[in-house]
Amino acid sequence: MPQNVPDFPTLLRNAHRTAVHLEMRDSYGVAGEAEEFEQWKRTGEVDLDPESEGWSGWVPLVRETVARGVVMRRARLVSEPVSEYIRYEHATTSVNLAAGEQVRWLPRRKALDVALPGADFWLFDDRLVRFNIFTGDGDWADPRFEITDNPAVVQLCSSAFESVWERGIPHEKYAV
Repeated sequence: MPQNVPDFPTLLRNAHRTAVHLEMRDSYGVAGEAEEFEQWKRTGEVDLDPESEGWSGWVPLVRETVARGVVMRRARLVSEPVSEYIRYEHATTSVNLAAGEQVRWLPRRKALDVALPGADFWLFDDRLVRFNIFTGDGDWADPRFEITDNPAVVQLCSSAFESVWERGIPHEKYAV
């Protein structure tokens, strides 16, 4: 991580009102979840226990954030028919919801007129953007992210997220 750049938990803990996440890839290949994804492909089973060790880094952080009054929303822009990875993500989203996130899905064909940035991102309090940078295979690039508070970039990301969110389908109504 570049020097003097806060890590993700610090960014989330510093959020006061909102933390929104826009995911736009149909497949991710990050090493931290590869084993669970492969297990799901073989068996159809996945860890859905928010109290399990596998979720111990994420669920408490989300619960702590939401308890402070921060609204956490996640929108996923997906191609249809969905990829195997999106089916896996859909299967695990109940944990995100149990932790306190709100999640919506938007078929890509319904976002053709939305101006989108070139990478997935988190937007904190409509003031700071953290872009997640991936390789073509979906693993983390080096560096993994870039952070900006440039007002034009913040506005682009805010507008993109809100457009996707407004059109998005709540998780419980989106079937894969």
